Amino acid sequence: MTQPASNKPAAQKAAAGGIRLVRGFKKPEAASPDGKMARLSLDGASNGKAAAVAAAPVLTAEQQWNKVLEAHGSDREAAAAALVQQLAACDPNAPSAVAGLVKAAGAGALLDYGLLDRIQQGLTSEDAMPLDRASALHAYAALCKEAGRGVEPFLLPLLPAVLDRCADRASSVCEAANAAAKALIAALNPYAARVAVELLLEAISGVQRWQKQAAALTSLAALARRAQTQVSHLTLDIVPRLSDLMLHARGEVSSAAADATLATCLTVGNRDLEPHIPAIVGCIAKADQVPDVIGKLSATTFVQTIEDGALGVMVPLLTRALRERSTTVRRRATIIVENMCKLVRNPEDAHPFLPLLIPALAKVSEEAADPELREVAGRAHSLLVSIKDADDKQQQEHAAHPTDTAACLAALKKAVQAEAASGNPHASAAAAAAGGGRAAEAVLSHVAAVASALVACHVYGTRSWEASTVPYLEQLLGGHAAAAAVGHALQRWAADQCGVADADEEEDAENELCNCEFSLAYGGKILLQDARLRLVRGRRYGLCGANGVGKSTLMKAISKGQLDGFPPKEVLRTVYVAHDIDASESQVSAVDFVFEDSVVQEATAPSREEVVAMLGSVGFTPALQNTPIASLSGGWKMKLALARAMLMRADVLLLDEPTNHLDTTNVAWLESYLNSMPDVSSMIVSHDSGFLDNVCTDIIDYANRKLTLYKGNLSEFVKAKPEAKAYYELSAAITKFKFPDPGYLDGIKGKSQSIVRLTGASYAYPGAPKQQLMDVSLRCGLGARVAVLGANGAGKSTLIKMITGETEPTSGNVWRHPNLRVAYVAQHAFHHVELHLNSTPAEYIWWRYGAGEDREAAAKVTRKMTEAELAERDGAIAAGKRVVDYLNSRRKAGKGFEYEVVWVGQQNHPRNNSWLPREALVDMGVGKMCADLDARLAGLMKYRPLSTPAVMQHLADFGLPEDTAAHTAIKGLSGGQKVKLVLAGAMWSQPHLLVLDEPTNYLDRESLGGLAAAINDFQGGVIMISHNTEFWSALTNEQWLVENHKVKVTKLPGLPANASTASLASMVSSASVASLASLGGAGTEGSEAAQDDDDEELDEEALAEKQRKKEDKLRRAAEKAAKIEAKKKLKYARRF
Repeated sequence: MTQPASNKPAAQKAAAGGIRLVRGFKKPEAASPDGKMARLSLDGASNGKAAAVAAAPVLTAEQQWNKVLEAHGSDREAAAAALVQQLAACDPNAPSAVAGLVKAAGAGALLDYGLLDRIQQGLTSEDAMPLDRASALHAYAALCKEAGRGVEPFLLPLLPAVLDRCADRASSVCEAANAAAKALIAALNPYAARVAVELLLEAISGVQRWQKQAAALTSLAALARRAQTQVSHLTLDIVPRLSDLMLHARGEVSSAAADATLATCLTVGNRDLEPHIPAIVGCIAKADQVPDVIGKLSATTFVQTIEDGALGVMVPLLTRALRERSTTVRRRATIIVENMCKLVRNPEDAHPFLPLLIPALAKVSEEAADPELREVAGRAHSLLVSIKDADDKQQQEHAAHPTDTAACLAALKKAVQAEAASGNPHASAAAAAAGGGRAAEAVLSHVAAVASALVACHVYGTRSWEASTVPYLEQLLGGHAAAAAVGHALQRWAADQCGVADADEEEDAENELCNCEFSLAYGGKILLQDARLRLVRGRRYGLCGANGVGKSTLMKAISKGQLDGFPPKEVLRTVYVAHDIDASESQVSAVDFVFEDSVVQEATAPSREEVVAMLGSVGFTPALQNTPIASLSGGWKMKLALARAMLMRADVLLLDEPTNHLDTTNVAWLESYLNSMPDVSSMIVSHDSGFLDNVCTDIIDYANRKLTLYKGNLSEFVKAKPEAKAYYELSAAITKFKFPDPGYLDGIKGKSQSIVRLTGASYAYPGAPKQQLMDVSLRCGLGARVAVLGANGAGKSTLIKMITGETEPTSGNVWRHPNLRVAYVAQHAFHHVELHLNSTPAEYIWWRYGAGEDREAAAKVTRKMTEAELAERDGAIAAGKRVVDYLNSRRKAGKGFEYEVVWVGQQNHPRNNSWLPREALVDMGVGKMCADLDARLAGLMKYRPLSTPAVMQHLADFGLPEDTAAHTAIKGLSGGQKVKLVLAGAMWSQPHLLVLDEPTNYLDRESLGGLAAAINDFQGGVIMISHNTEFWSALTNEQWLVENHKVKVTKLPGLPANASTASLASMVSSASVASLASLGGAGTEGSEAAQDDDDEELDEEALAEKQRKKEDKLRRAAEKAAKIEAKKKLKYARRF
């Protein structure tokens, strides 16, 4: 009968869509577990009937199978045969019942009853209807969810067919296929990830339908998130295969590829790389981002061992970077390659990457134009070749390596045969398995793949192997005992092949806090490699090592929880006490600073009263507690940091240069405090040998990328390691600094002649009720070696800032020689470079002196007019007064100078300009203009060309080799290296006077010895603030003691000018001195005539020498005048 016209299109649509039910059956009472079969059925059920069915209770897989079994009189074979027919008839309850059967009878039921063949036919047959395909997919998903791990060897090989169905024309089949793939990934053994990844990568290769590729990529991303450790070892296989798909024309595919790539890269488990992984993935699609990412990676602190997963993420980026044209990018990439490979403990981990990296580095080492780049690349290439040789040797020793699935399969079959011959109760089942067959081959092949993955992940634990292999073998071998025996045999074979022995764990001591092995690197530099750190409660460890080896980096890594194996903060509380508190912009009080600290509150949540009490216990008076921390001296800031750490009640105190800025009294207090805590351990970095001797119970020697423990204090350490005697004798240091010669200073004829003089100078901080310094009168010459001493907060830094021009006295005068060049290294030395952290040391020197003068000196208050002065100047101009516009030049006039003045409103021309003495200009209020011109002319007198060789040599003279000076960003330098840079920057101008505020902070003992020798040989004057008695007493011939707002000047006997370096060690204890009256200057500012009158008194020999030179000068002048007079007479006579 012909259908009505109105129904014909619908019928055609049904036929075309392939969703009309051709095998009629009664709709079941219950829907399938996921409800999709009811939606596919077209049996004509009304909406009301469908709702009734939906409301029926859902049976579990076991209940569904029991229901079928009961219907066939508990005959399993008959019930299984009926179930196969139901599955073929697309019964929506059949998938769940199939899962129940396999769960009850074991994975072998899939083959025994033809269930696997039926599912495979539904997935792959071209004649299958959409409902058949959906039914097979539902059965596949139900088995993944319900049947356990034993079915995995049979279902995983069907994954390609499931992915094919994701591109089915019927949307319901596509949905079922995606659900089936999702169910498999969710149930998959993580150590079977390698097999699944191979199948997924095959599904995206070549010409495929985009729906299939998108489904495979989604499954790959899900697998990466679920089996991170296992997928991390496959990154090199995965990432290159996904790169092209990230540029796919279909947005669904490109988006899924990007997500899968990111998920794969995040599996490496390396906390150092994780922040950069999104950028690394972004480089795949945007090659122009490679230089930026390489730059960020070169400044990364690596604290974890680099395994093959991390290399798999990095190698594609590094090989691309090695092809860049930029020398800087290639050099950074080369160093990263070299040092990341040094962090690879097992050469086997680097094996897959060597064929990619070795040729790339060989090309750079042979073809790069830059000789340094060729050298660095050659070094990295040699390292990789050595790793390759080690890997080749290891491969030869273990020819049948367990990471090879074929080798594992052969060993597994041998273990099964051994079990079959054992005579155990299940030997017959093992014998059957050894004889082969479809089930045995599937299970054994899958177990071999899982075993090879366990070895690739360096997992050899019994529990892990048992959990990953026994579930597959139990039914095949007839029980758990036989399966466990075979699994253990396979495990022992793999361990023997890999050379893994059962090492006895070191028995933990009762008070042991940590015992970990790790590697540490900063960007492209290896700091520690396979180092061991063991800390015991109540011990105090001195961490000794040269500047730049990574002492502070190690402490920071511990405090941030970035050290492999170190207990987390929930188990072991560590507190890192930094060099100082950066409070230059803060106006909060000391109490608020500590009380509002989020870290302190998170640790112990102290009350405000507890904070006040703690600050009081370390010496903070009520006035100091309410003082803004920006106004605290360096010593009080350090005590504030220590008080904050004490409030956190740490298990381990990490003290980085704790004695910096502390005077002798406070150092003694700190020693007493640390020694009084039996339950707190300390790790201390300090270059104060006396402090380490009095505090430390153990010394950790940080050298050659290892940590070596020595029992006892620093004295015992030096006995055990004599080459470390520089900790006691500065003269034993090998490091040498070289200061430039300051050159001639006009009018200065002796080293005792004044170049700086303070007369009645006083200073008060703005808003302070009283003056910090009062009526200070002193002087300094080229031969001065001055130690400025005093308690924390006495005003030492204020005094030298007045000398250098950083501040101006509120009353009194400061005279400086007009041509004087001063180098100043501030107490908080890092502020000199804090705006240039992304620059290299060489770039900092070029910036600072590139304009022809010192940019930092140009910013001093003695050279910049204040807003009040500018306002007064503008008022004078508005009133029509004659105002100085600027100073054009300077000339010598008698014993002083005259300055060429250009007036406001007049053209710069000799007819309009005026020459005025300095005194007149000071009276006119433009003394700062004179100081500015003097400083610029002084810089030009000893101008040094900023050529690359000159800058590199200058930095090398201060202990910064070319590799560091030219290629390392300042933010990557250690504290000691930054101090060396600041010293080098200050000394580039060849100063006559060097002013050092706490120069011993951050410098190691070798560098201290080098600095002492350089100061001793320096031909200019030196003023230093230091609490290191050993250091200043070996170098100085004068003391300025700052106390009670006054400065007391004392001459030190026994130190001749420019003493030999060899004598420095013998002068360590020369601290007892006699007090002398303070010397006052009577001259006026700018008067060089007064300078000669105020010269320091000389001894008799020096006076006689001075008198002789004066007489010689007068004699020569008389002879010259006589010759001139004779010439005049002769000329007059010839006229006649």
